[in-house]
Formats: sequence, C-alpha cells, structure tokens
Amino acid sequence: MKIYLCGFMGCGKSRIGRELAKKLGMRFADLDSYIVEHEGMTIPEIFEKYGEPHFRELEAKYIAEMPDSSVVALGGGAMINEKTAETARASGRVIFLDADFETCYERIKNDSNRPLAYNNPKEKVRELYEKRRPIYAQRSDIITEAAGTPSGIIAAIKEQL
Repeated sequence: MKIYLCGFMGCGKSRIGRELAKKLGMRFADLDSYIVEHEGMTIPEIFEKYGEPHFRELEAKYIAEMPDSSVVALGGGAMINEKTAETARASGRVIFLDADFETCYERIKNDSNRPLAYNNPKEKVRELYEKRRPIYAQRSDIITEAAGTPSGIIAAIKEQL
C-alpha cells in the first residue's frame, strides 16, 4: 500500500511524510525530488524549458513508479492533474494536509525552487491556493488539518488510516 500526501506548497508534505514513513515502518519518497533526479533538471528549469503542462505530465508518469509500502509527498499541483489523481487513488490512500494560506505562504515566498510562488505576487499565489484547495479535498480519501506539531499531525493521520 502507498500513502500519498497532497496539499498546497509549504503545507508540510515532505516533513510530515518523512516522519510518518518512519513511524509506519515504510519508505519515504518525494515525487518532486524523484522527477529532478530522473530528468536531470531542477523544477524551475523544467518549467522554463518545457512549461508547466509538461511538468504535470512528468508527475503523472513518475507517480506510477513510486515504490510499494511508501509514503509519497506529492508536489503542490500533482492532484490537479486528473491522471495523477486517478493513479494515486487507485494505488493507495490520498491524504490532504490542509494548512492555512498564510502558513504556506510564509514557508514558500522566498523559495526559488517553487516557480509558481516565487515568480508571482502574493495575491496570485492566494488565488492559486483558493482554486486548488477544493480539488485537494475532493480527490483525497482523508483530510487532516496541518496545524500544530508534526507529531500531532502524524497522530491524527494514523488515527484516520
């Protein structure tokens, strides 16, 4: 079984994913890191050279390669692509880490590896957050509030699994 963590950029998918995997005795995989490793380019380079639609296709392609018995941190836009969402739901449980916009924004605003946040004004990023949030909720099996300590969030996830 696989557990996929989805949510907006900066909600804590990678951090929570690493700790959750450890607690469950599973492997951890970060889809964005996997793409960077296999494509030999950073995410901003992929966006610049090929555009966002190509990057979303890479997510859909590589999600199928995620190892069994792993917790997978998805990129912030992965579940927006219907093909990626279908693959995730068919092969595991999808958990939406629902963090408030301000928390996410404070974590990502100066991160040049997040082209959709780094290259846009705050209000544009907020629009993206508002657009994506209901999609995350609709395409997830479990919704967990991503507030509080990592151990508290992990305990809430384990309770819902």
